[in-house]
Amino acid sequence: MTTIAPPRSTRSGIPDRVRSAVVGMDWLLLLAVAGITAFSVFVIGKTTENDVPGDPRYYLDRQLLFVAMGSLLLIVAMRVNLERLARWAWGLWGSLLGALAVVFVIGSAVKGSNRWITIGPLNIQPSEVGKVAIAVILAGIAIERIDAVGTARFTLFLTGVAAFPAIVVFLQPDLGTSLVYGAVLATVLFLVGVPWSHFAVAGSLLAILILAVLWVLPTAGVKVLQDYQVERLTAFIGAERDTSDAGYQLDQSKTAIGSGGAIGKGPEGATQANGDFIPEHHTDFIFAVTSEMFGFVGGGVLILCFALVLWRGLRTMARASSQVDMLVAGAIVAMIGFQVFVNIGMTVGIMPITGIPLPLMSYGGSHTISTLIAMGLLLGIHQRRSAVPG
Repeated sequence: MTTIAPPRSTRSGIPDRVRSAVVGMDWLLLLAVAGITAFSVFVIGKTTENDVPGDPRYYLDRQLLFVAMGSLLLIVAMRVNLERLARWAWGLWGSLLGALAVVFVIGSAVKGSNRWITIGPLNIQPSEVGKVAIAVILAGIAIERIDAVGTARFTLFLTGVAAFPAIVVFLQPDLGTSLVYGAVLATVLFLVGVPWSHFAVAGSLLAILILAVLWVLPTAGVKVLQDYQVERLTAFIGAERDTSDAGYQLDQSKTAIGSGGAIGKGPEGATQANGDFIPEHHTDFIFAVTSEMFGFVGGGVLILCFALVLWRGLRTMARASSQVDMLVAGAIVAMIGFQVFVNIGMTVGIMPITGIPLPLMSYGGSHTISTLIAMGLLLGIHQRRSAVPG
């Protein structure tokens, strides 16, 4: 008579699969992500209570929905085999370009930018999801051509792969997100061992391009950037500007951060945020709102939480069980770190205003969901490394 053996379990009666998932989990990273996300929901709920007359929970309820969807996809992402997925890098690349191009045909325009595709009650922003996709794409193609590392052909080829979607995103127009694609590319090139001379040449060409876009071409009558984009890029250096737009945003952000003092004015006493003096207070400038409500201490704790996320990400990258996992982990860390640095920097006036959201904090569906997916990939990479003997 044939009998079916019961599932393997530990002495405590917990199945091995469950036990390995619990033991292999990066609990510090998960705790930091959960803490920042929960804090974000609280701040968004408080600062948007008066934004929609008659519906104080308008933004709060939607952000809760985004977090719930993102959390489910985080769990799914943890189970993704990145080595298998990376083999479909070219298919992912084509799909990403297609999704970005579709925006120009059926996309919804918001504040002059055509970035969203409306599906039922949701507005999907392909460029946000693309930030995670480009990390996997570049990792897969880099490993595919790893024998050519060190040659100019390899560097130019990988740059071209990232440049195509980045240019499409830039034309939407979305300068901030296209810069994130560049940060992911630079990280992958660095991790695979591209010579420093290639970075030096790229840096020089980038400086020339910035000079041409901001000054040389406009002087010749050729406009590459929108007027508001030029103003945003130059407002942080104190250049002459229209105080009703980018300059006003920066001035109000600095005022809010300064008025928060050491311990903040509390959610109810944050006059800059509650009085709607800070434009985009629940998205781009949510760090200014946080600093006004909770002061230097609150802002400092938030930065420390981001530092914890980055540290755990770097640790996961260093201990990854495969080259693909290592490159994807490094790209995700770069993506998060770049956005944190630029967003907080622009709110205090040391970086140009580019519209880059603060990861896990800023309101937004595509942004929240894609960031949680990225965190799921990191947690999955950590679990696979933990499962490797020794």
